[in-house]
Amino acid sequence: MQVQITFRDMPPSETLAARIQTRISKLAKLCPQITSCHVTVDTPHRRPQKGRLFRVTLDVVLPDAEVAVSRDPGHDHGHEDAYVAVRDAFDALERRLHDHVALKRAAAAVALH
Repeated sequence: MQVQITFRDMPPSETLAARIQTRISKLAKLCPQITSCHVTVDTPHRRPQKGRLFRVTLDVVLPDAEVAVSRDPGHDHGHEDAYVAVRDAFDALERRLHDHVALKRAAAAVALH
């Protein structure tokens, strides 16, 4: 699987990249058909009085589909922690991949009958 991790408007973090790699490995076990995964972590909102909010965007390519998730922090102060933002984005992507796999299984079952 081809993996790309991009940090935008922030310095790269080896520990955050390692956490992202761990979550990508988990995704690969869930859905071995994944051919590539692009992760972008950025800080789009600059707030002078408060901490930075992190946005995580995930784009996964499968042979038959592309699944994308973007977790914009809005006013979620939990996303002042990059690790929380990454967790939330990967959790959402896992739900979407579960749905995708379930739909494919259902379609295959219908095709057999």
